[in-house]
Amino acid sequence: MYPPSPGGPAGLGTLGSPTTGGPLAVSELSSMMAPPVPAQRPPVGNSTKNSQQSCQPSLSSNMYSQPYVPPVSVGLTGGQSPSTTMQSPGLTIGAGVPQVTTPPMCSRAVQTDLTVKSLRDMEAKSAHDVETRDTRIDDLCRSADDSKRQLQAQQKLIDKQKEQLNKCIDVTKQLLIEKSAMEKKAARQKCMQNRLRLGQFVTQRQGASFVENWVDGHAFTELIRKQESIAAAREEIERQRKLLGKKRPSLTTAKSKTGNGSGTTTLVSAITIPGVSPVTGGSGGGSNSNSGLSNGDFLKPESPKDVGMNWYEYYEQDEILKLRSQALKKEDTDLQLELEKLERERNLHIRELKRIHNEDQSRFNNHPTLNDRYLLLILLGKGGFSEVHKAFDLKDQRYVACKIHQLNKDWKDDKKANYIKHALREYNIHKQLDHPRVVRLYDVFEIDANSFCTVLEYCDGHDLDFYLKQHKSIPEREARSIIMQVVHALKYLNEIKPPIIHYDLKPGNILLGSGAVSGEIKITDFGLSKIMDDENYSPDHGMDLTSQGAGTYWYLPPECFVVGKNPPKISSKVDVWSVGVIFYQCLYGKKPFGHNQSQATILEENTILKATDVEFAAKPS
Repeated sequence: MYPPSPGGPAGLGTLGSPTTGGPLAVSELSSMMAPPVPAQRPPVGNSTKNSQQSCQPSLSSNMYSQPYVPPVSVGLTGGQSPSTTMQSPGLTIGAGVPQVTTPPMCSRAVQTDLTVKSLRDMEAKSAHDVETRDTRIDDLCRSADDSKRQLQAQQKLIDKQKEQLNKCIDVTKQLLIEKSAMEKKAARQKCMQNRLRLGQFVTQRQGASFVENWVDGHAFTELIRKQESIAAAREEIERQRKLLGKKRPSLTTAKSKTGNGSGTTTLVSAITIPGVSPVTGGSGGGSNSNSGLSNGDFLKPESPKDVGMNWYEYYEQDEILKLRSQALKKEDTDLQLELEKLERERNLHIRELKRIHNEDQSRFNNHPTLNDRYLLLILLGKGGFSEVHKAFDLKDQRYVACKIHQLNKDWKDDKKANYIKHALREYNIHKQLDHPRVVRLYDVFEIDANSFCTVLEYCDGHDLDFYLKQHKSIPEREARSIIMQVVHALKYLNEIKPPIIHYDLKPGNILLGSGAVSGEIKITDFGLSKIMDDENYSPDHGMDLTSQGAGTYWYLPPECFVVGKNPPKISSKVDVWSVGVIFYQCLYGKKPFGHNQSQATILEENTILKATDVEFAAKPS
């Protein structure tokens, strides 16, 4: 311990140097208070660390891990003694002053192979790595800023392109609406022109109610007048031919004697000159004993009505009447063909009038855009609870057919649920079909609480039923092409898993892609289709017909009309029968069974159940 230096200020004690008497520096005090340095141990083996590691190691070479910090003198108040007592390991300053005790020291010796140079190298390397990292971070920041600017530029470009695309879509919509409006106007003008020529519906009063009756136009009136005129002319010709038959000359045999007295038989024709009685000439020809002119008077001519015709006049008149009859017959045939053509035009006219009426009554006649994608253009047709519109897909830029199903608001909930279930079943069957001879189903979505829409592939042409009504029959080669394509589609339906029975195959469900029988066809309407899954179908017995009474009776096989306790069994042979009926109708222009019968009559008279024989004409019509 060192006594306090007398040179210090009053009331303040300091620690002085033992030699100079001046104050000690902190470093000197530390070195004086530090314990002695223990002897270094040689390293054991190649170990660079001391085995006596009780504290955290240090990287300092031949130094204590923690330096000793001596207690620091504190100032004393005026009434306190300047004496200071130093104790080990603690230090007590003055009397009545709290004692400050230093914590226990922990020291150890560390031996390492690191040198100052290696440490400096490591420090330099670390600094270089930090600098490299900072440089990389700066580069990445600049790259991120560039990418952000490029992204903003691309986003602006995308927004601009979207704006241009929206403008193009708006222009496309406007052009399509204008085109549709022009088509509607042209269709209505054509109907107005055909009203007078082909006919129109006229509202007439019957009792206390008003009904619409069809009245034919002037074209039918003129044709009927011509036919009546031809019929009257043919009756007149027939009457004249009967009269001419009564005036037909006959052959007579007369005997005349020659002038020398020998008896000779001379065949004299009864062809006479009007007003002159027939005479027989003798060989001499000088005497006329039968002339009745013995008294010298003139011969009285016969009455014109009693005058006969010679063969020349008869054949001449008969040939004239025959030619006139043939000409009238040909003219009547031409009029009949023209009448059939007019009837076909009238049917088209009536169909167009109904379509226009349904289009005007539809709530979708103002070109709405359904599902922000499908622009409705014109009405193609209307069924019991659905409408089919020609539409344009603004997203995929193609024409589609939108079939809008509308539920009756007055229906009960169970009936609505049944209809929706039926429609969803058709959708689930149709959506998995992918074949070039089957109409594709693109989309289905809800419009409101009582209506939804299915989007189908659009075919620019009429169906086969429409064509047959216009042309009655199809040449064999074209009919064979149609049937081959239908069979190809049916083959696909039977090869997929699970197989599908169409069940409602008919000319109305066969669409002509180009409107002509020489192009491609597609089959549609899978509303009555049956799925031949493992649960319902057995290869040996078929599957139960759960919808007996549905379908088009002319094209269904006899097993669909069997009535009993158990439902009838059906298979894919139902479609095979339908194909045969369609082929027959295409060739001969009529249905093989129940051609002129209604569905109710077919059901009442069991026409299809009795269909065991098929009558084939000598050649197709």
